[in-house]
Amino acid sequence: MNRYLFGNPVIHHDNSFEEIEFLSHNETDEIDLEAQKPQKWGGLLILVSFATTIGASVPVGYCLGCVNSPALFIKDWCNVTLIEKYDWHLLESELDVLWASIVSILLLGGMVGSLCGATVSDKFGRKGAILIAGALLIIAAFMFNFCREAKSVELLLIGRFIVGISSGITYTALPIYLLEIAPPHLRETLGVFCAVGVTAGIVVGQFFSLNFIFGTEQLWHYALSSYGALVVICYLPSYYFPESPKWLYLIKDDAKGARSSLSRLRQNDEAQVNAEMLDLEIEANTKIEKSSFWSVISNPAMKLPLFVICCYQAGQQLSGVNSIFFYSVPIFMKAGFSANDAELANLGAGCMNLAVSLMGPILMAKFNRRPMMLISSSMCAFFLVAIATSLYFIDAAPWIALACIGCIFIFIFFFQFGLGPMPYFIGAEIVEVSPRPVAMSLGSLSSWLCNLTVGMTFPPLNALIGSFVFLPFAVACTIVFFVTYFFVPETRGRDSSQLAPMMANGFKSKIK
Repeated sequence: MNRYLFGNPVIHHDNSFEEIEFLSHNETDEIDLEAQKPQKWGGLLILVSFATTIGASVPVGYCLGCVNSPALFIKDWCNVTLIEKYDWHLLESELDVLWASIVSILLLGGMVGSLCGATVSDKFGRKGAILIAGALLIIAAFMFNFCREAKSVELLLIGRFIVGISSGITYTALPIYLLEIAPPHLRETLGVFCAVGVTAGIVVGQFFSLNFIFGTEQLWHYALSSYGALVVICYLPSYYFPESPKWLYLIKDDAKGARSSLSRLRQNDEAQVNAEMLDLEIEANTKIEKSSFWSVISNPAMKLPLFVICCYQAGQQLSGVNSIFFYSVPIFMKAGFSANDAELANLGAGCMNLAVSLMGPILMAKFNRRPMMLISSSMCAFFLVAIATSLYFIDAAPWIALACIGCIFIFIFFFQFGLGPMPYFIGAEIVEVSPRPVAMSLGSLSSWLCNLTVGMTFPPLNALIGSFVFLPFAVACTIVFFVTYFFVPETRGRDSSQLAPMMANGFKSKIK
């Protein structure tokens, strides 16, 4: 591994290598050999990785999963509140529109947060962006907690919108932060933490909103706001979190700060710190892109990376996984489950989703990205067709309902092989540091837009074509398969500086 021509002087950047004028062959080999040795996690890296994941991405998932069970109680409260406060008597259809607004306004906030994510990440730093997202989550939790006492539907709506903004920023900033603080051999592992956190949050939200915990007429506001405790606990040591060394070095031009941050993260391992600082030096001297939205969008070299990022994020939402969870309760009931048992079975499906997602760090570290996504997208497409077919014939024989349940669980299993985790971090792997926040923001925007589209179109499509509503989802998974096969290079074990030139010729790029 040759970082420089041996014997050539190191190009200085902000006088960060005043103590080194030349690298001899032996010195460079020594640094390379030391850098290739797997480094220990270290207490600080463990603290930051888990605290930011549990304090940021878990609450995002929680807010997505906590509103289904207490929906009837919240709708009734909204109806009574509007009558008492404004003398508004809503028809059932108008109340349904209000409830749809309460649910979907989070998705609109996510789109706003995605558009802001790049600017916030570059201006305030990766750590700063995550802290801002946490502050917004706390504000929203207070609104949820007190909206019932204050008899304010407005607080509920505003709180959901603020959570959406926080979620959009989190989707943009957290994967970047984790990948930029990780040592090279742990980037595959930390890359999936955000995805695992969101999945875990959905399950936790479903659990706390069950009718024997907070999903009751008197306690539903606690079901909406309980995630705030996680944010407070996990953000208490945030003053101790280091900023991203890459952001400090490449965006803020602060080489000393970057070295200090790396030293803390690498437990003062000088060989590893020197090796990573040399990589930052190379990246600083070749960095030409600006981080504005227009410069990234108009850059021909970014055409294919942006297409892949947006396609992956859109494909994740258009895979129909959220609709599967929405539709699974009636399927379980048709298989003979009672209403309560069907809800518990749905929670069990969520737990399986979480259990498989926890395999993500191992899978991403051990297996290449391309085959994992090809397997995931093709199998999800196949089992979506199987679900649609079994639903169509579900009343023909008792065993078909059980077969449909089996197809749902297998779909969930394969979803977490690639479609679940990879869209969260693929942008941080194939795009270099300077345009990375914009690329991640655009991907996040694509995700929230498609999530909103599915939420708005699934009910009418389901009423129109019934079980065949899952076939468009199968088509989306098939598209992801072909995009991966033709346009996505293998990213495992490669730095973004290696991958960017491979994708620079747009759809004519040679990726293999």
